[in-house]
Amino acid sequence: MTKTRKHAEETCPLVYQCRLPLSTRTVNHLADLLRRHLKVIRSRWRILPPGKIAVIVLAVLRHDKRLADMAGGNNVSESTVRRWRDELIALLAAQAPRLDRALKKVAGQGGEVVLIDGTLIATQRRTGKADRRNYSGKHHHHGLHVLALTDEKGRLIWISAARHDHILAHLRAAGLGALADLGFRGLGNDILDPVIVTGFHASRAHKLTPAEKTANRVLAVGRAPVEHGFAHLKNWRTLTKLRTDPAQATHLLRALLVLTNIEVNR
Repeated sequence: MTKTRKHAEETCPLVYQCRLPLSTRTVNHLADLLRRHLKVIRSRWRILPPGKIAVIVLAVLRHDKRLADMAGGNNVSESTVRRWRDELIALLAAQAPRLDRALKKVAGQGGEVVLIDGTLIATQRRTGKADRRNYSGKHHHHGLHVLALTDEKGRLIWISAARHDHILAHLRAAGLGALADLGFRGLGNDILDPVIVTGFHASRAHKLTPAEKTANRVLAVGRAPVEHGFAHLKNWRTLTKLRTDPAQATHLLRALLVLTNIEVNR
């Protein structure tokens, strides 16, 4: 038997080019972040330069490219691309502001309220007891609830895969209120001094009055910017369906928050 390292004509690997719709500023930020990290850990060598690694990781996050495809197109192993991705996600997530600091910054700039919203990001089906808890009856698929805060202009300031994360205590400490949709009804139980304003809910037993309908419309207008914040975040197609461990999802979300703000505020 003769062994050969040559590919058969039909299985010759093909490589194609794809446009990455991101600014040079984002690529440079990620590359500089990696260079500083390599200097700190005294690692003098990577198989590819930091700039090229940054582009590969951004392609994975932006276009949801398969790790094996990116590895084959750059002559490295799939495990290497996975290691680069996880390394840069951790570095970016460390730059995301903590909740208390983010709220303090908004208050320091004269803000009075923040906008709060949640969304469900699709995930793979889980095994064991976690499978049922991870299933959304409303959306009829498995998913992870994500909570995000923006300022009044819709700029993302904080995000987490935790449902509430003691948000009320942090808002009160910063002296801020929050505008939210009806999905957050009952989160704040202080009727005399509500922190989270959610509008009025209609039911069979209670029809909304003209004044309540007007209040709901005003609230909807005030909350509109938070939808833009989520829209910018969802441009990262890796969130189309999370394939990472849900326990690590918050690190990914915070990394994407940093990248989103670099792109939006350029």
